[in-house]
Amino acid sequence: MTIEFSDFSFRYESLDKPTLKHINLRIEKGEKIVIIGPSGSGKSTLGQCLNGLIPHAIKGEITGQLTLHGQQCAKLQLHQITEQVGTVLQDTDSQFVGLSVGEDIAFALENQQVSNVDMYPIVKSTAKMVELETMLDRSPQDLSGGQKQRVSLAGILVDDVDTLLFDEPLAALDPKTGRKTIEIIDQLHQESGKTIIIIEHRLEDVLHRPVDRIILMEQGEIIADLTPDEMLASPLLAEHGIREPLYLSALKSAGCTIHATDKPANLNHYPIDQCQSQFLQWRSHVVSENNNSDKLLEVSNLTYSYDGERNALEEVSFSIRRGEFVSILGKNGSGKSTITKLIMGVIAPDDGTITFNGEALQELSIFERSQKIGVVMQNPNHMISHHMIFDEIAFGLRNKGLSEEIIKEKVLSILELCGLSKYRNWPIEALSYGQKKRVTIASILTLEPELLILDEPTAGQDYRNYTAMLNFIHKLNRELGITVIIISHDMHLVLEYTQRSIVICDSKLIADAPMTQVFSQPALLDKANLTTTSLYDLAEKLGIDDKNGFMQHFIQLENHVA
Repeated sequence: MTIEFSDFSFRYESLDKPTLKHINLRIEKGEKIVIIGPSGSGKSTLGQCLNGLIPHAIKGEITGQLTLHGQQCAKLQLHQITEQVGTVLQDTDSQFVGLSVGEDIAFALENQQVSNVDMYPIVKSTAKMVELETMLDRSPQDLSGGQKQRVSLAGILVDDVDTLLFDEPLAALDPKTGRKTIEIIDQLHQESGKTIIIIEHRLEDVLHRPVDRIILMEQGEIIADLTPDEMLASPLLAEHGIREPLYLSALKSAGCTIHATDKPANLNHYPIDQCQSQFLQWRSHVVSENNNSDKLLEVSNLTYSYDGERNALEEVSFSIRRGEFVSILGKNGSGKSTITKLIMGVIAPDDGTITFNGEALQELSIFERSQKIGVVMQNPNHMISHHMIFDEIAFGLRNKGLSEEIIKEKVLSILELCGLSKYRNWPIEALSYGQKKRVTIASILTLEPELLILDEPTAGQDYRNYTAMLNFIHKLNRELGITVIIISHDMHLVLEYTQRSIVICDSKLIADAPMTQVFSQPALLDKANLTTTSLYDLAEKLGIDDKNGFMQHFIQLENHVA
């Protein structure tokens, strides 16, 4: 099925200017393409045109044409489009229809009136493909972000459509599950010959398996349509705020010249020998962080179970010193977010204690905790309670009883810092998922917490925005001494910003060590469903023994540049 945009533009009913401008794009049957671009570039809007939500569910003005297999989309019914294009959304919560995982996966088959006898084995084998076979009776709402993503993926895989559209399929997934998802998509592509369209910020992760083309969008236009090798050899990614693969950054830092003919899209194919000499000086002495400051947060023998049968956390102990920037790592469902809930006071531990500044947290109410500890949850929709952006960010300050004059000054200052000034009079529903994320971070920062916990801060954020945000948080950490804990799957982010990593696996703490030390242990990372970074893989290919020092050298170079 050929998909073709011909001089296609689209303007949302509520906006003055078009979001998509003069799009000319042809996708052949069986192609596998990736659409990248910063937040607000029009990627998701293009996706909504492909799956029929525009114009059938989302109103606006269209000029030009979009055709599926020679048929004009504007003349097709919505169900005629969805029978040809299946979508896995970024915001998985809005995609669930069943009360259980099994029901949700079976939904499309029920619509096609497949008999129960035929349906059960299909659901079971599809669930197994995405490692959900033991969760068929569980409610989708009780699952972690990554597990929810896999339910959505399974729900599409059972449906026999020509084209599969993935809108940021990796946003909530741990590295190993993300890699597996890309492998599943690739296997599906090879075996079925379906057309695959992936909209994604995490370009390096998508390139774990080959793709035919990368489409780069900016401000509603297609800026480039190139092969992966051509795209990575060009300066376009840096120019448009897209994060390039980590190994590519290292090659450039060492002074290597990147040519498309060297096949830079795959480190295994890249002629690394020609760069060997440039890396000779990359033998760094690891700088030890001597943090002798007071313990701010102390977690002792923390145990918690949601159902009274299986422990989500089991005798976990660690401490965070004032002024540290620490990451908590682990696979989906390992217990990372449970730690946050216990610190917030949303749930109480079955055993163990948490102290903050030497004071037992269980003595404090949720409100009292929130004045000292700011928590930015993974899903911004779970935090937002106001219609307008200004009111959302001002909410905590109004609760403290401050004057409107002081509130306005503080809110405008935070909006500026978080890159949200131009949206200050916007309603929240007009924002993208990534922009909502920034609103929740801004509303926490107005309260000036001593400890800031960020749960998956990069999910749904483009590189340019989250780099600006994290550079800002890094500055708060460095200059104001705000202690920061990041709970993340994003190995690149952890590598760039954190000094120490606490690794949780199957409810237990399995490592608490300097970050580069953790990142130099493939067996440990594998156990926690994480993967080595391509920086480690590059050091391996170069035959460098001191991977820890190699990574430290890269980080020092990057920070010096920043």
